[in-house]
Amino acid sequence: MRFAGIFKTLLATAAVAFVAGGSHASADLFGPSKPKTSVNTLIGRQQPAIVNGSLAGVINPSNARVIVSLSKQRAYVKVGSDVYIDTPISSGKRGHTTPTGSFSILEKDADHRSSIYGDFVDGKGRTVRSGVSTKIDSAPSGTRYRGASMKWFCRLTNGGVGMHTGILPGYPASHGCIRLPADIAPLIYEKVKVGTPVTVES
Repeated sequence: MRFAGIFKTLLATAAVAFVAGGSHASADLFGPSKPKTSVNTLIGRQQPAIVNGSLAGVINPSNARVIVSLSKQRAYVKVGSDVYIDTPISSGKRGHTTPTGSFSILEKDADHRSSIYGDFVDGKGRTVRSGVSTKIDSAPSGTRYRGASMKWFCRLTNGGVGMHTGILPGYPASHGCIRLPADIAPLIYEKVKVGTPVTVES
């Protein structure tokens, strides 16, 4: 009986502390809670893009080249040994890694849409099913496929890998493409042409 009385007292004290202290009391009773990681925090892990404005009139589609570092998650647009743009990227995630090697731009399309990844939409354009792959998913009756937007697309392979505007969460997250910040992709698009060399390093 004495033990039961002590136990009731402890419970009552804890309840009072919890009500009085709110979330702080909860942290005291159950240990500190881990802060939630926001998308903005993840994006903040990468240093912002740097554009060397003094080279804007020097670099052009005839002398530009691009180097992509997967380990650094950065891309560099260069003229000679000088860097015009140093920008964060997001490359291919595990299972969809971005291929390394020497490439050249095969195609440019300012308003490109993916032929593989996108959504199934109804007759009014409303999304019925998102995040689909035409390789494995079938369109439900009454829907059609709408490819994901890949603005300022510069194709590197016939398999669909290229550089384009996309979300940069701070780590490799794409299906193989090299995602670029929305304000940097058009700058790169302007300074390259079909045939511009692109080197992708591990």
